[in-house]
Amino acid sequence: MSDPRSLCVAAAACAAAVLLTVTGCSSSGGFDSSAPKQSSSGRQSLSVMIATSGDAETAAVKQATAAWAKQTGDTVTVQLASDINQQLGQAFAGNKPPDVFYVNSDQFANYAKGGSLYAYGDQISDASAFSGTLRDSFSYGGKLVCLPKDSSTLGLAINTTLWQQAGLTAADYPTTWQQLADDAAKLTKGGVTGLVTTPDYQRIGALMKEAGGWITNPDQTAMTADSAANTKALTFVKSMMANGSLKYASDVDAGWGGEALGKKKAAMTIEGNWLQGAMKADYPGVAYKVVPLPAGPAGKGTLVFSNCWGVAAKSGHQKAAVDLVRYLTSAKQQLSFADAFGVMPSRTDALATYAQKYPAAKAWVEGIGYAQRPVTIAGFNQVLAQFNTDLQTLRTSTPAKILGGLQRNGGQVLKNAQ
Repeated sequence: MSDPRSLCVAAAACAAAVLLTVTGCSSSGGFDSSAPKQSSSGRQSLSVMIATSGDAETAAVKQATAAWAKQTGDTVTVQLASDINQQLGQAFAGNKPPDVFYVNSDQFANYAKGGSLYAYGDQISDASAFSGTLRDSFSYGGKLVCLPKDSSTLGLAINTTLWQQAGLTAADYPTTWQQLADDAAKLTKGGVTGLVTTPDYQRIGALMKEAGGWITNPDQTAMTADSAANTKALTFVKSMMANGSLKYASDVDAGWGGEALGKKKAAMTIEGNWLQGAMKADYPGVAYKVVPLPAGPAGKGTLVFSNCWGVAAKSGHQKAAVDLVRYLTSAKQQLSFADAFGVMPSRTDALATYAQKYPAAKAWVEGIGYAQRPVTIAGFNQVLAQFNTDLQTLRTSTPAKILGGLQRNGGQVLKNAQ
């Protein structure tokens, strides 16, 4: 979570501060889409920076890059970032960025607008094999800048032991908000809360989508935060809080929903497919089932998340870097990453294979078809950080106040971007 004091009030100051801090100054005023640079025709030495989810991901990326290096005769050094946004910002500012790196969706537009990214999408012959929603998330100025490395959506994870102990069966899995509220109330007893979630838009935002709302309009040119639909979603969450059937993870002494589910402090939680690896590693004895998020007034809804494989505009090895990205995002390699650390492929062809191999992930896989993509507007990451801070106060605040703040803060950034 970001300190609320870090939110810029003046739009011009906010955009300037974000771009100077995160991407450094650029004379181009946009991403680099010129011909790829190559320091020489000989062997290339590439650096790759990743923000890893754990040892399994680290090992998988190192193994994959080593296999590519053996195949090409080039060398690759993988650097693990403890704070990738900060470290990339420093590298860009010092004109010594890694050649290839993870790019978070909330920072993507900052990097693209600041001229830090080499736009290589037009060099990918099978770009259409990647999810259209994710391609949109990593496009800027009408061009695909970088390829999404994987995908994640949200589902409702249910502790099946606690479910059965409450006298519920598979026929009772909730498919509507009302059923979700009813089930959560039945499951709340003793030290167990029916539904526990993380207090951020990356989870609660799915309910906004299900109510028919979202933070911006589809093309991200206007704010729609203070809509009646979004108010309805936050009001529903607040009503469950009021009767004690919904709590934030911190309220039950857990760091996130998966921990609350694993420690049996939550009967249900809203989480993405990264939950699989965590439950297998930390709570292997806890039985759970993942179902689609119950539909809201406007129907089904979920959110989709990803990073992309960025290539530096300042890299002297762009041709080799793009070739490495092609290798890392191939269907075969994406499925290998899925086996290693639980992510879902960002390619639709590989996703079909993944769905057959991992039937327990069915709800997450199907969510790709109706998921809401993240907001990717330069300077907007600070707005979202403040929104997350405000969501923590939902129990004592009002939806109108929280959404009104989001509307104003986001509007200032959009106004400056025009």
